[in-house]
Amino acid sequence: MLTSRSLKYSAAMVLLFVCSLPALAQNSIKPRYANSTLYTGIEVGSKGVKMSVIEIGKNAKKNGAFYILKDTSVNTDFITFSPATFTATLNGLCGMYKTAVKDYLVPSGKVFTVISSGVKMQAEKDGRNAMVQQLIDSFRLRIGEPGREVEVVDVMKEAKLSHLGIVPEARRYSTFLVDIGSGNTKGGYFPYGNTNEFKLFQINWGTKSTTNAADKRLEDDKSLENYRRQLQRVLLSAENTEISYAVNASGAYSLSDNIAISGGIAWAVATLLHPELIDNPIVSVSYDEVLKFSEKLFNNMDAFNPNFLATNVNRAGDKEDIIREAKRVLQVFDQKSLMGGTGLLLKIMRQFSTAFETKAFYLVKNGQVGWVSAYVDDTLGE
Repeated sequence: MLTSRSLKYSAAMVLLFVCSLPALAQNSIKPRYANSTLYTGIEVGSKGVKMSVIEIGKNAKKNGAFYILKDTSVNTDFITFSPATFTATLNGLCGMYKTAVKDYLVPSGKVFTVISSGVKMQAEKDGRNAMVQQLIDSFRLRIGEPGREVEVVDVMKEAKLSHLGIVPEARRYSTFLVDIGSGNTKGGYFPYGNTNEFKLFQINWGTKSTTNAADKRLEDDKSLENYRRQLQRVLLSAENTEISYAVNASGAYSLSDNIAISGGIAWAVATLLHPELIDNPIVSVSYDEVLKFSEKLFNNMDAFNPNFLATNVNRAGDKEDIIREAKRVLQVFDQKSLMGGTGLLLKIMRQFSTAFETKAFYLVKNGQVGWVSAYVDDTLGE
């Protein structure tokens, strides 16, 4: 079983995703090590542009000494593919790159830039591949690096990189990763005891797409009660048509002891459900407690007031951290999106819970840009 101690390596490897931090904050970098290297990952995703600066100690390959130094994001809604969101995304991408190289002094060769699989899928669906390429070309031109690699990752590679970056090596072949995004959910596992072959798990439902689908069914009745009713119908349809099939087709049930769940909703649920574990990057949960959490979202949203969540915590520093992080959650997710994302989370968890055996579930708070550590790991070599 994975514990906080056994997951120490993973806690160091995963990268913190904080949606609500202001972009391009001009704060100094304070490395922990005397002999370390800084790396930066910048990703253009469905919602916007995200940047994470990490420090890698001298013996990172041996002890997993990866530390998060800076994280920031800017919401530009690139996948609407409008001129305005194109410009905002280009400005955000160039601004973050400049911040990494000029302000944080990260060598350009240690700055990784990618376009997410969510953008790739939506661009292909909408016939907007040319705009994605235009973004890449404009970025290269503006920063003066015509040869810079900006990879447009497919869902298979992104899921594999996330697994390699989030799951510790000791649990790599017994853990099934589920990354719940805004527009889709992806993940998978390594079925044959090596990292060459990866079994992909994918469904076309995410927190935002689930919430939007329920919203579209409201018609004249905009009440929360009706939203909950329509959400249940959307989720039941998703479970019957995609989720159960995708889990069964993956073949993961008999091979995976641990289910690691990342994504924004995993961070949100872990933060609000267990505020006392504010310092834990990975939180163990059961299906039943997430179910009760889901019911409370509908019946008593006031219970998740940041100040109330910190009531029973004794240390002043912890209180401040809980209030700050809970506020971030509630800035990113409103009540409806929390209900939608948690409902999708529950449908996925249920496929791994039976009367005969219950898998161990772990919510990874800070795995949204875990791909960066996998890129870095590959750069360091074996």
